[in-house]
Amino acid sequence: RHPVMASIQKALGILRNMPRVCLANIAPMPGAGKTRKNRRGRNSGGRKRGMGDKGQGGRVSGLPRLGFEGGQTPLYLRVPLEKHYNKDNHLKRQYPPLSLIQLQRLIDLGRIDTSQPIDLPVICNQHIMTVDPFKRHFGVHLTDEGAECFKAKVHIEVQWADVTAIAAIERNGGKITTRFFDLPCLHALVNPLNYFKMGTPIPRCRYPPNDALEYYTCASYRGYLADPEEVETHRQWLANYTGYKLPSKDTYETELMQMKKHNRQIFYGLEPGWVVNLADKCILKPKSEELRTFYQSQ
Repeated sequence: RHPVMASIQKALGILRNMPRVCLANIAPMPGAGKTRKNRRGRNSGGRKRGMGDKGQGGRVSGLPRLGFEGGQTPLYLRVPLEKHYNKDNHLKRQYPPLSLIQLQRLIDLGRIDTSQPIDLPVICNQHIMTVDPFKRHFGVHLTDEGAECFKAKVHIEVQWADVTAIAAIERNGGKITTRFFDLPCLHALVNPLNYFKMGTPIPRCRYPPNDALEYYTCASYRGYLADPEEVETHRQWLANYTGYKLPSKDTYETELMQMKKHNRQIFYGLEPGWVVNLADKCILKPKSEELRTFYQSQ
């Protein structure tokens, strides 16, 4: 018989005969529970209690509150509050900025194709900025930084834009539209691939709330709900005001410039209510007449 097997069998026999572990036969570790004697903490009694001799610091009830400056008006009351600290500011819609010089750099590097419309999914796909709906981000703010060096002809859709940025795009024969998206649509737009993997139908975009309706119906800001004739009038007025000549109308009659989403649509070429099946590489459309009416309603 092998000695190793014999020792194993002996150990197993000892374990079988030993009593089961329970609260009655558990003993503390050696040295546990021992504490140092004659040890007194800082506030364990005594004449001074570790607070020193006299003075304001020796009296617990006499210590001033945090921010006390000896009776004068404290700093946080002397400095006026910024607008960012106003009440309910965290509930306001935020628009991360995208400058024209950043857009021109992406076009020069070939990361953005100007032969196709530029919208929120195209911008988020470049990973140069973060649009997070959980942080109340409602889209992109196109700023006029680099307007003097912007030379590209683009068809772009953003959620907020400066007037100077609008002039810089239309000066080159481009087209710009400001459009509102609600939070469910933004979750689909900022990362379409993950949204399509969930198998969820493409949502129908809601109309802007009352506090944003004026902006998106204003032709001066090229709102998507504005009258097209008023947009053309303001385009001519902005060219005269800024001092440049608008390109011919043939520039705006190209296939690229004529591409447009309807008010409920969020993706080019994809209608609300459709389900994009990435596994089978097909599109599932609603068959119910009630669903088609709901998603196609304006």
